[in-house]
Amino acid sequence: MTFKKIPLFAWVLLAIVLAIVSGPFMPLVIARAFFTFNTIFGTFLGFVIPLIIIGLVTPAIADLGSGSGKWIALTAGIAYLSTMIAGFTTWGVSQFVFPSFLAGHTTKEIQAVDHPELTPFFSMSNSGGGDSLTIVIEPLMGVMTALVLAFILGLGLSLVEGTVVSRGFKEFRVIIVAMVERILIPLLPIHIFGIFLNLTMSGDVARVVGTFLVVVVMTFSLTIIYLIFEFVVAGAFASKNPFVALWNMKDAYLTALGTSSSAATIPVTLICTERNGVSKPVSAFTVPLCATIHLSGSTIKIVGFSLAIIFLSGGDMSLPTYAPFIFMLGIMMIAAPGVPGGAIAAAAGLLSTMLGFNETQVGLMFAIYIALDSFGTATNVTGDGAIAMIIDKVTRGRIAHAESSAQEAAKPTALQ
Repeated sequence: MTFKKIPLFAWVLLAIVLAIVSGPFMPLVIARAFFTFNTIFGTFLGFVIPLIIIGLVTPAIADLGSGSGKWIALTAGIAYLSTMIAGFTTWGVSQFVFPSFLAGHTTKEIQAVDHPELTPFFSMSNSGGGDSLTIVIEPLMGVMTALVLAFILGLGLSLVEGTVVSRGFKEFRVIIVAMVERILIPLLPIHIFGIFLNLTMSGDVARVVGTFLVVVVMTFSLTIIYLIFEFVVAGAFASKNPFVALWNMKDAYLTALGTSSSAATIPVTLICTERNGVSKPVSAFTVPLCATIHLSGSTIKIVGFSLAIIFLSGGDMSLPTYAPFIFMLGIMMIAAPGVPGGAIAAAAGLLSTMLGFNETQVGLMFAIYIALDSFGTATNVTGDGAIAMIIDKVTRGRIAHAESSAQEAAKPTALQ
């Protein structure tokens, strides 16, 4: 087996285990080298997040106004609603689970260990300052500025008939996705190793890992429950047995567990969707589209683990404080690329700006998300089958109505 064939979650798990095992014996000079890498990577991540938002959100919004217009908008609307329900359901369950199972585990803000000897060889900052050597890399704009700009450009492109600017943003999206796949994601295991090495040397790793095991059980249970909910709704809408329809999607679920990629699972998802009686034109339209815009499973994981970090840090978990994050997260999930780790890369900017996560907390989110990426992806692609059933029912009704109207209009002509 070549290194390229080893899945990303395996590298992440290996990085976590090695950091925990080697932390107590790690030489200071090597530890500082990893901390230096984390500083560089964290600064680079802060620089590219606005570019990720513009490169993914702008063409995603522009695409809603092109092609099959209303069907794209309807499918995107259902996907966004599904994401919202998943996010708010996870928030509601967390309000009961965390105080019951994580009581007494609250602690100060999770951050890098403060030790005079455990410092990077040099630092990289978005603001500069300090006595040590600092290399400053400023982001081109803030995260919220990038979101507003992406909305304006995306809506504008959906109204403009020209193709030059639209093609330019689609090519820019290819660049951003390639950057995420070939630079950001491959370097994540090293970054995660440095974070857990830091936690091990600070004595926090046992508390963090033990606490998150509770959240793993909660989020996995929620993904199963949410899939049942999706297919009960779709089954009622399409007049089909929801449990038979869900069972028909098992091959897509199992394939996604192995690939951790919605895009790579599309061929299997298409076959499973057609088993549920969805017409080939509808499945060929909805499945590839939902593979990139319907990430309910990813939303459950991001919301669940971000709330756990907030709870551990003693932060505010109230709905008025957290709800704006869920609304914005739904938009980022629609724009996120269907590649391993794509959802958390797209959401990283919101975690830092809207929830105030520091570099260590964002790194923990990356580590936990990718370690469990396959379960979220499996939930995403299986839920795509439920949306396809709803869209198929709607289109069949519209087609039947159109054919009936055409026949009624043709009757007077036939009599004449």
